[in-house]
Amino acid sequence: MKPTPIAQRISNVISWVLVVDLGLVLLSLGWFLVAVLGRSMNLDLGLDLWYSLWNPLILPALSVLMAGAIASGIVGWVGRRLNADAS
Repeated sequence: MKPTPIAQRISNVISWVLVVDLGLVLLSLGWFLVAVLGRSMNLDLGLDLWYSLWNPLILPALSVLMAGAIASGIVGWVGRRLNADAS
């Protein structure tokens, strides 16, 4: 079995972290939607707790997701350009 290059391993780890981060962002979005719906029905489903977690947890998760998506696009574009120039 051929060993994987270190760049490929790092790329796989970054991809895995971004998938987990996306799950966290989607989970927080679901929680927000349910909590807002509950608030409209006068039920306490954790909207105040969600707001208290916005700055320390949810906002950084969104920022990491956006930065990772941008970085992934740039790395892919540069990789394609380098492969096209090498051909």
